[in-house]
Amino acid sequence: MHRGVEATAYLVNESRARRPDLAGDPLAAAWMPDGERPAVRGLWDKFAEVVYEHDDLVVSLRGRCVADTLGAALRKDPDTILVNCGAGFSSYPWLLPFRAALEVDLPDLVRAKQQRVTELVASGVLPERDVRHAPVDLNDPSARSELISLVNEFADGRPVAYVAEGVVFYLPPEDARAVVGLGAGFDNCVVSAVSYWPAAAAESRVLADQRDWFRSRSVPEEATYLTDDELTSLLGAEFENQGPEDLQRRYLSRVVVPESDLIPEYVAVSWT
Repeated sequence: MHRGVEATAYLVNESRARRPDLAGDPLAAAWMPDGERPAVRGLWDKFAEVVYEHDDLVVSLRGRCVADTLGAALRKDPDTILVNCGAGFSSYPWLLPFRAALEVDLPDLVRAKQQRVTELVASGVLPERDVRHAPVDLNDPSARSELISLVNEFADGRPVAYVAEGVVFYLPPEDARAVVGLGAGFDNCVVSAVSYWPAAAAESRVLADQRDWFRSRSVPEEATYLTDDELTSLLGAEFENQGPEDLQRRYLSRVVVPESDLIPEYVAVSWT
């Protein structure tokens, strides 16, 4: 089974696959070939045992929030394109009628995603879409600059919806802040949706348990936490901020699990 940050993409996929209705992602289970699903399920079960058993709830809620934000962007302008950093095995370009999308991730994940897209399109599970994949090290300032140029060329003046989901807390602080604000470098970014861990949650008991699991999987233990002031500065505008309890009220009509028992992942959405 994969180690390092790549392992978290498989964990996230299993979480979505366990709650497809809540996540609004009926394609989630298709991303893992039948032969790989047992190992991915075992990875998730071990994570649940060591850290917490609600990752399916947190990941599905954040994904649903991102999907609804992207749907709103498309309703405003159907020509909007998607740029997704840390795309992993998310399904947004195939769930929503984007005319074009650019998915950005680590090289190994990009290769795995491209191969599976080819297989799923050939079998009729995925519709044909103009989805391009870019292997990028988001820790590298020069790579980020090249990505901005690539996005502007790819968008060719069209509106851009920018997503950085489940990625910025794995980056060193300076790089994390740069990725949060990456949309500001695009010629016509109309919305940014970024998931993050708030500074106030740095001492979370669940995050402490997750650090132990990270250590066992060679995932960087140090994390970046962001304040509201930092987000306002980076996003360049007022933003809507929703935490795990806010999202439970929005999609479940009540708080089923208190934030103290969850990974405190928030979603910041900024329209320009």
